[in-house]
Amino acid sequence: MRRPLFDPEQLPVVPTEASLPALEVARLTAEFVRARLQMPPDWQPEQTDESRLIDASLKLREAAVLVPLVQREVGLTVLLTQRNASLSQHAGQVSFPGGGREDFDLDMVDTALRETMEEVGISANHIEVIGRLPDYITGTGFHVSPIVGLLAPDFTLQPDPSEVAEVFEVPLAFLMDPANHEVRELRWEDRVRRFYAMPYRRSDQAPDAGYHFIWGATAGMLRNLYHLLAA
Repeated sequence: MRRPLFDPEQLPVVPTEASLPALEVARLTAEFVRARLQMPPDWQPEQTDESRLIDASLKLREAAVLVPLVQREVGLTVLLTQRNASLSQHAGQVSFPGGGREDFDLDMVDTALRETMEEVGISANHIEVIGRLPDYITGTGFHVSPIVGLLAPDFTLQPDPSEVAEVFEVPLAFLMDPANHEVRELRWEDRVRRFYAMPYRRSDQAPDAGYHFIWGATAGMLRNLYHLLAA
């Protein structure tokens, strides 16, 4: 099936229902997140499969990402990457460190940790794996296992320039506030696809610095993290 080509930043923002509350500070600590992932309450993810919105015949490839929560003095942040524009998959997009499972990987945790080391140079010695979010099937045919880890802040980044154009951090408080969650809409042939976007202003304070445009599967997994922590 022919796939649509579009610029997600140019798609319209659609109105949503009454906004959900931002998470309170007590739910944004390493202790709370760890406990919630290890003993989750009854809750429902909002979306885990966006592939059927585009092509139900997609052959899925197993993959894993690390959802890296960095323990800064000012609070938890989420480490994200801007992918190299020359990549064949998800070029230029904001994503978690991660990639496809290899035959030699022991499990999906092993995949996420290996890919994190390869992409940004953070070894497993700096990462405490505390759980996982519901698997997420992307519109490009990846069956993704999101592995959540707490990162000690004493790591040194060594991004692979062939894969990663930029590494940055976003406060967890920003991402766990639904006021920052836009819904964008793509209309293509007889299909309608809606997805979350969480534009985050770049740290450069210049008026034209622009935004990190967090969208699609990455934003969808973050939205599911919100629901888990809010439950």
